[in-house]
Amino acid sequence: MREIEASKITQEVARLCMEANFELEDDVQKALEKARGTEESPAGKEVLRQIIENSGIARSERMPMCQDTGLAVIFAEVGQEAHITGGDFEDAINDGVRKGYTDGYLRKSVLADPVRGGNTGDNTPAVIHTTIVPGDKLKLWVVPKGGGSCLLYTSPSPRDRTRSRMPSSA
Repeated sequence: MREIEASKITQEVARLCMEANFELEDDVQKALEKARGTEESPAGKEVLRQIIENSGIARSERMPMCQDTGLAVIFAEVGQEAHITGGDFEDAINDGVRKGYTDGYLRKSVLADPVRGGNTGDNTPAVIHTTIVPGDKLKLWVVPKGGGSCLLYTSPSPRDRTRSRMPSSA
């Protein structure tokens, strides 16, 4: 049985929250650059130029690419031979979201109650999807989900996506 410290999960989730908001995946960056090269519309070329420039600024200045830094959706693959020590798994994830959104100066927009309102002030609780898998590893993905149409579908498994945001193994 492999032991994984809850504090390590907190640190990793905090890092991933910031990274997911500051950096585009390389394949996305390349696709944007390719699209700009083939775009025929001058307005379309300019929009793509601005998106590419914005992503570079976000990466180098460690700033969010978008003001809507989203609801933290966490996907976790937990090996059945892994044991979380030193704290609760969900608390460790929410502590990481809290730390990542605070240290990264990310917008905190989660409501305590969708009817009565009231911002939680720390972007928790996160939406956590957990899958138990063979082995002794823990893999985490952070997917910030903005308030737009992307909230309509959140897959229950990272396997349903061809690429997952910033996988991390502990």
